[in-house]
Amino acid sequence: MRLIDKSSSDFLYQQVIEFVEQQEKTGAIRPGDKLPSLRKLSQQFDISVPTVKQAYLELERQGSIYARPQSGYYLQAKQARTLMPMRAKWAGGEPTEISCRSLIEQVYDAVHMPDSVALGISNPVNAHPPDKTLARLMRSVLSKVSEKAVSYGPINGDPKLRLNLAFRYQEQGVSVNHEDLIITNGAQEALCIALQCVAERGDVIAVESPCFFGLIELIESLGMKALEVYTCTEEGVCVTELAKVIKQHSIKACLFSTAISNPLGSMMTNNQRQTMVRLLESNNIALIEDEVYSDLYFTEHRPVPAQLYSEKGLVLTCSSFSKTAAPGYRVGWLLPGKFEEKAKRIKRAQSCSTSMLQQWTISDYLMTGEYDRHLHVLRKTLRYNCERMRALIAQHFPEQVCISKPKGGSVLWVRCRSHVDTRQLFNQAISQGVNFAPGEIFSPSGKYNNYMRISYGVQWSDKIEHAVQALGKLVHEYPETEI
Repeated sequence: MRLIDKSSSDFLYQQVIEFVEQQEKTGAIRPGDKLPSLRKLSQQFDISVPTVKQAYLELERQGSIYARPQSGYYLQAKQARTLMPMRAKWAGGEPTEISCRSLIEQVYDAVHMPDSVALGISNPVNAHPPDKTLARLMRSVLSKVSEKAVSYGPINGDPKLRLNLAFRYQEQGVSVNHEDLIITNGAQEALCIALQCVAERGDVIAVESPCFFGLIELIESLGMKALEVYTCTEEGVCVTELAKVIKQHSIKACLFSTAISNPLGSMMTNNQRQTMVRLLESNNIALIEDEVYSDLYFTEHRPVPAQLYSEKGLVLTCSSFSKTAAPGYRVGWLLPGKFEEKAKRIKRAQSCSTSMLQQWTISDYLMTGEYDRHLHVLRKTLRYNCERMRALIAQHFPEQVCISKPKGGSVLWVRCRSHVDTRQLFNQAISQGVNFAPGEIFSPSGKYNNYMRISYGVQWSDKIEHAVQALGKLVHEYPETEI
């Protein structure tokens, strides 16, 4: 059968559109897959490149496919209902303490349950593990350092690793002296040190809403209170809303992920980020930026760190290799702004130093260029997984369900109908051999009862698809509350 009929009254570009739609229908191409190049399809069908381009542009206009600069066209999860901003329904609140500690503990426990599909953990590295490369590099390091591998290291970390990190920030325009950098035990320790640098017990810390539950727990463990700030599903923290909150409350610091938040996957523009830093520094409010997902962007360019726009040194940047390379290595870092000396004292008091073997291995990983090659593949895999997961949820969940369209990272934020209590659904899902993160734990005041976070940072398999199908069945069957 001829794929293109030049004698037909149908336009040639329309026949190309029908071909792509048929390929999708039969499963030959799936959401996230790359379409044949313009030249390849023109040669296959013996038609002009502009004709194929016209078909692709029409499919892009319809939302069926999307283009990536210097890469090509990809199939979109067009059936997924995208979660849109809902500022009109946002209800602010007062500084509060965490109200769902036991549920957070259950989520952590569920991740390690045997024979359970863990969609409740954000571990992007699962999608493309670099374990073999890192193992090889660590063996090489061990052969060189011998007994030094089990010794204490400098309090602020390996000089070579700090120099490598400083160079990477300088490439983004951020002036960083490697002597100021502090290597930490993961980003969580960096965040803990940063909070202690800028605030004390009883102080109010502004956070995104929804916000990663680990940050909420950290704030409470330090005797501080969290205040939720409206966060757009697409553009992150709303600066005008933040300005209102600053006038209404005595805020000591803000803890935000301005680039690729968790769980929304939203990203502030560079202009918005600059405006926010100016607003905060004009009010002498510190900004702690959690940058752990910044290298996992789906946009054309990496988001610029907020520290680039700091003039008073009130921006502290925290990050790690946990989301991009080796979560088990626990290698993170802190750019402390003007709080360098205090940060080093707190680091010395809390943990003295960070494992040198892992630092040396990561440093070699950076210097060989293998880390950047790994990132390129990891981003590509995550973007592909994102489209597949959005399509899968749209296929198996009720049609009223809305799904975020993240600009990076490894998770989706899913809104079910208002009667669905995801805390209860969580326990049902565990019994079905699958888990997710209930929305309630992403709010210190217990918002988002009908939301859930689902990870696409996975190695794709039939097991993943069956797990999502089982989860969708539970949402379908969730009983509506009688009025």
